[in-house]
Amino acid sequence: MTRSILKGAVAATVLLVGSATAVLLGAATAQAQDDRRVLRVVPHADLRTLDPVAVSVVITRMHGLMIYETLFAWDSELRAHPQMVRDVTTSADGLVWRFTLRDGLRFHDGQPVSTRDVIASLRRWMARDVVGSHLGARVASLDAVDDKTFEMKLTRPHGFVTQALGSAVGQIPAIMREADAASDPSRPITTTIGSGPFRFNRDQWMSGQRVVYDRNAEYVPRAEPPDGLAGGRVVKLDRVEWRIMPDAATAAAALQTGEIDIWEQPALDLLPVVARRRDVQVERLNSLGNQGMLRPNSLHPPFNDPRARLALAYATDQAEVMAGGWGDEQWWRRCRAYFICGTPLGTEAGTEGYASPNLERARSLLQESGYRGERIVFVTSTDIAPIGRMAEVVAANLRQIGMNIDLQVNDWGTVVSRQPRKDPPDQGGWNLFVTYASGATMQHPLTNIGTNMSCDGRNWSGWPCDEEAERLRTAFLDAAEGPARDAALEALHRRLAEVQPYRVLGQVDQPYARRANVQGVLNAPVMVFWNIEKN
Repeated sequence: MTRSILKGAVAATVLLVGSATAVLLGAATAQAQDDRRVLRVVPHADLRTLDPVAVSVVITRMHGLMIYETLFAWDSELRAHPQMVRDVTTSADGLVWRFTLRDGLRFHDGQPVSTRDVIASLRRWMARDVVGSHLGARVASLDAVDDKTFEMKLTRPHGFVTQALGSAVGQIPAIMREADAASDPSRPITTTIGSGPFRFNRDQWMSGQRVVYDRNAEYVPRAEPPDGLAGGRVVKLDRVEWRIMPDAATAAAALQTGEIDIWEQPALDLLPVVARRRDVQVERLNSLGNQGMLRPNSLHPPFNDPRARLALAYATDQAEVMAGGWGDEQWWRRCRAYFICGTPLGTEAGTEGYASPNLERARSLLQESGYRGERIVFVTSTDIAPIGRMAEVVAANLRQIGMNIDLQVNDWGTVVSRQPRKDPPDQGGWNLFVTYASGATMQHPLTNIGTNMSCDGRNWSGWPCDEEAERLRTAFLDAAEGPARDAALEALHRRLAEVQPYRVLGQVDQPYARRANVQGVLNAPVMVFWNIEKN
């Protein structure tokens, strides 16, 4: 009964807000023709960090793909294709790679893209990103042959060079101007001069309200048809505006009245309301969905001990967490695979023991780790509603095993800026956070940001260190396709299940909603805005 009343109240709110929005739209009727060249989108979060090499948050990656390009790009099946590159050759031993840039590449300030820009950008990316650092560990040198051709020499072969250089996950290998890329890789840049199909309109940017991108009229797209992030990035609009609307009911009303054209991540409980309209379409962006995850900080007690991290797996109930965050089970599924259930690498080997919660086992592991009731700083946000709701359920689960949880709720920008801090939790750091990452990111040991357990301190926030897991990850990446790689995958996954770099919370299909007159949204790891047009 309570659930029915709540749904009714939400629907009523949507209709009321919608009526108010319709009045505002009347004033804009004269601009209707121009509106067909402007796409208005409600994204899942506000843009706070402008540097796609500094952080791995999705909203910054979306921003990065608007204004920057990469040497290669992934298609809808996550295969790498040349993007900024015209030609690539490889020596017979796989140690020397030569790349030549395609014609027509210019930064937004008019400068031509040169190999000096590329080399500086790749070095910065290799110092920051999981995929980049793995490739960078095998790079002996990066040398410019001339302004358009450069060579990469490896110390040993790497089976995923072009895949890495086209990475659409984590911190993307965005090609920046040399002056920007040569800056301290640990400090986010604030310039926004790329060579991509859109220009960032800084004058129109209003934090917390609006982010604006204008078509780059000087951009020369590839000739191939678009496929995922690959192929021709043909912009069919003059402007894309991100409208920041943290309130889901407001966003739903705006979509119904046509004030916005796309709602990138609609609240699932409001989907029945918006989907009833014939002028609104609800679709999945891609087939891999997202993976929910509970990330512990492995630098500080208690989670510097793998037994405390394993306790998280025994204490948390995936069904409770996913239902709390995402509602109806039609949108989510239980899954304990680090590399995404339903994919070729989606094994759950080693996780059988905590298929269901075992609170006694969790308490025992926690005690063995030396935990004695110290405050656990759990940072989260309600700006992205599913994250905040999942965090509340996880916090309740952990309190059941005796953890002293301090759930600190901030805006998402604050949470993101806090995640890279390695300070102790009582000095501005943290112990836990909940998030989710795209299936495209998590489906492979090369790209999965959470399973990098290298001990150099350059892996993703949480910084787990396990030399055996890294040895097994390298063995998988070096293994020939077939039984050897299958065996290496199982060994790696069993080790991850034991040392728990993060707790897999399950998988979710996040749909998007669009007005029916919007066409051309591409099946890609994140939403991109070339190829889209309004009829």
